[in-house]
Amino acid sequence: MFEPVQLLSRRWLITDGNGKQLTVEGDGVVGEQPVIPANDDYTYTSGTALETPVGVMQGQYVMQCENGETFTAEIAPFNLAVPNIIN
Repeated sequence: MFEPVQLLSRRWLITDGNGKQLTVEGDGVVGEQPVIPANDDYTYTSGTALETPVGVMQGQYVMQCENGETFTAEIAPFNLAVPNIIN
């Protein structure tokens, strides 16, 4: 059975087109530690500065269940690109 979870923290590894890496860690996302109801989703918008027009980002969220147990949700790599730079 599904239950609500709270997003406690995040860790991102951001790699620009030259291979330069930046790690970003902190509590919650965009100033929030949202509680996400069972069978629901949560969306937020954020950004990062890159020295190149393309890059890649991947990371983890640390989530907490109602019973206090925590788990790590892995975020698979995804591309970052300036609009209209990639066909």
